[in-house]
Amino acid sequence: MGSLSRLSRVSRPLSSNDDRIYIPFYVYHDGGDTSTFIDCYTPSTNSWHRVTTIPAIPETLVLKDFALVAIHHHIYAIGGRLCSRRSAQHDEKCIYVVPCVRRYDVRTERWDICAPLMQPRFSFACTVSNGKIYVAGGQSTLGSARGISSTEVYDPALDQWRSLFNMSTMRYKCVGVTWQDKIHVVGGFVHGGPFILKRSSAEVYDAERDKWDFMARMWDLDVPPNQIVAVNGKLFSSGDCYQPWKGHIEVYDVREKIWNVVHGSYFDCLSPTSTPSVGGSELLPMTRLYLTMAPVENQLYFLAGYRMPGDVPRLRSEVHVFDTAENGGGWQSFEPFEE
Repeated sequence: MGSLSRLSRVSRPLSSNDDRIYIPFYVYHDGGDTSTFIDCYTPSTNSWHRVTTIPAIPETLVLKDFALVAIHHHIYAIGGRLCSRRSAQHDEKCIYVVPCVRRYDVRTERWDICAPLMQPRFSFACTVSNGKIYVAGGQSTLGSARGISSTEVYDPALDQWRSLFNMSTMRYKCVGVTWQDKIHVVGGFVHGGPFILKRSSAEVYDAERDKWDFMARMWDLDVPPNQIVAVNGKLFSSGDCYQPWKGHIEVYDVREKIWNVVHGSYFDCLSPTSTPSVGGSELLPMTRLYLTMAPVENQLYFLAGYRMPGDVPRLRSEVHVFDTAENGGGWQSFEPFEE
């Protein structure tokens, strides 16, 4: 089986029939071949299926640190870096940064090539607003712990990227989220200025003014966020880049500019290791391979994958849901799936 890892953020295309959550993965197979693919989770049936393999990637390479976003029935795979590993025993080596943009139509099951990014980048912020894709920051060169400040926007109707004004800070591993009709680029590793500029700030883009504004203390942690999503006008987070699950969910307080623990959100079933029952009695540890969060209406879906113990490699997929409504029902867990 080799190693399985989640690549980037969950995307949720809008569907007239059902909500679906799409997640990109990559696999390094023991024989040296690799694959980068997209799986789909359907909440209404609690089921998974393989959707597609991302095309035009050499069989010995995987695409990492790219963005996956959705607009209606299209999924866009944007930027990233190509990496290789000769075997499970060898270290990974990144080859180069790509500007490629590929679009997948979930109805026709067809891939198309779109206009490339104006600047190649990986580990960047990406979000959708008013039918357009915004990207900001990230890294454009390998082997350098330095971000970039450039930003650009893509119009699907024109198949064109357009440069925006640069942010005031160079940052990477930042998170993009559309909130209050503005583009927010939160946290990340930031260069320059006093400590308050580093990692704890945000840049906010107002499309009507065509201007970026600096916002201090929006994240206010020493490490970049993992994911931030907007639900019913509120921002939610569940961890950082080093600890994807902190044991609870947090909500952003606009007035105080702090993150508060959501009441009833403490949950211990998303830990890095878990101990399922084997044969009804013996408990053996599982190792978490990935964890991601996706908003669906009022609910936050947490999708996790664990490596099962034993001689034969197996993956256990778990889905847990938290209702963010004030009078919501708290946590709900679905029947796990093994393969």
